[in-house]
Amino acid sequence: MEEPSRITPINKYALACALLASTNSILLGYDIGVMSGAVLFIKDSLKISSTQVEILVGSLNVCSLIGSFASGRTSDWIGRRYTIVLAGATFFIGALLMGFATNFAFLMAGRVVAGIGVGYSLMIAPVYTAELSPAMTRGLLTALPEVFITMGILLGYVVNYALSGLPAAINWRLMVGLAAVPAVGIAAGVMFMPESPRWLVMKGRIGNAKEVLMKTSECEEEAHLRLEEITKSALDDMGVTCHPRDDTFRGQGVWRELVRPSPPLRRILIAAIGINFFMQASGNDAVVYYTPEVFKAAGIRHRKQLFGVTIIMGLAKTSCVLVSAFFLDRFGRRPLLLLGSVGMAISLAGLGLGSRFLEHLDHKPAWAIGLCVVAVCADVSFFSIGLGPITWVYTSEIFPMRLRAQGSSLAVSVNRLVSGVVSMTFLTISNEITFGGMFFMLSGVMVAATVFFYFFIPETKGKSLEEIGAIFERKDTEGSKIHYGFNNA
Repeated sequence: MEEPSRITPINKYALACALLASTNSILLGYDIGVMSGAVLFIKDSLKISSTQVEILVGSLNVCSLIGSFASGRTSDWIGRRYTIVLAGATFFIGALLMGFATNFAFLMAGRVVAGIGVGYSLMIAPVYTAELSPAMTRGLLTALPEVFITMGILLGYVVNYALSGLPAAINWRLMVGLAAVPAVGIAAGVMFMPESPRWLVMKGRIGNAKEVLMKTSECEEEAHLRLEEITKSALDDMGVTCHPRDDTFRGQGVWRELVRPSPPLRRILIAAIGINFFMQASGNDAVVYYTPEVFKAAGIRHRKQLFGVTIIMGLAKTSCVLVSAFFLDRFGRRPLLLLGSVGMAISLAGLGLGSRFLEHLDHKPAWAIGLCVVAVCADVSFFSIGLGPITWVYTSEIFPMRLRAQGSSLAVSVNRLVSGVVSMTFLTISNEITFGGMFFMLSGVMVAATVFFYFFIPETKGKSLEEIGAIFERKDTEGSKIHYGFNNA
């Protein structure tokens, strides 16, 4: 497919569908942002220990592993659209349980249910958007879930700031319970969305798929070409010579291929699992969750000030993810990914230096506190330029059609597992080696991530989902210096 000579217009119908699907992700972002402040009041109100705080915070990520793992087969069975509805409904129940919790066990039950909903949402929104979007604007549209996660984080910070003056027994309940409100609207809005055309083709509903492609393409000719390409790919993937019946494909046999992959699929799995692993091993979720703790250690004591600083961080993060989303289809995935990982490594090293300096001082100088604030903002900003949006885009676009949902669910499950482990051990490890030591360690992780991205992540910009598979058929990608490191082609 040739590169366009002009800026590709965004199909308005595809944009509207992508926006609706991606709004589900605002629920995860809101939880991350609001929980960073709510735990301060929960700890006082329910009299829980620091270990219980870690379990409370990290449990959502660990439990989202269940939803992520199940979402692939679920979406192959009932469709992408209804899986998004299921995600919103599950999170709604979890938010209500958390808001009405009377003790730690009740609160944990809500976190478990909300976590399952988050797991479903994280996998299905990018997959649905990638399958619906035209190739030349897929980067922007598939990055929207991360945009909404970031906006949700900022919204959570604002709610923390606004409700922090209320009594401690009430404010945290409102903070976590308010997530139920958008969940209802999101689930209702998704009902007006079309189904993924690629899922429809796999189910043998060619006419329905053509109707969706006509709306998401610029002209009838483009819709026909996309339908022809999708249909051919589906027939090849499923090993059949005629259009499948409605009951032909329900995701059966996919895990067998993922467990015993061919060399090209092995390269895809390494790329998808690797980028998801490093997304969370970077410690970004933990840094966001525990930002108030980090800033308290840096010398910012007043809770109103703590929440005010987190709003600044949220604004920086939101601005950068919007910039990344709009430039993904122009500059490509690799350059922004490498820029983000290098920037995170430098920012985390700077944060480590600032934290180690402040650890040895009783009087905290303003310039050192300012350095830590700038370093944290830089870290989350570079994450939002690179790993944040690109992980979801890349994971949703590199798997073959028949394997996409369950392959993505496997990669996102690794993402959630690592996120949970990091979130649940961040404070414990930091207490042993100090925040400064923790940030130096995370900086080293990002150096390793940069090396991995350079050698194992090929460019996919401007390619249709069906063309991307050919990239992984070769050891070396044309026009780049990527070496996959496999002896068999």
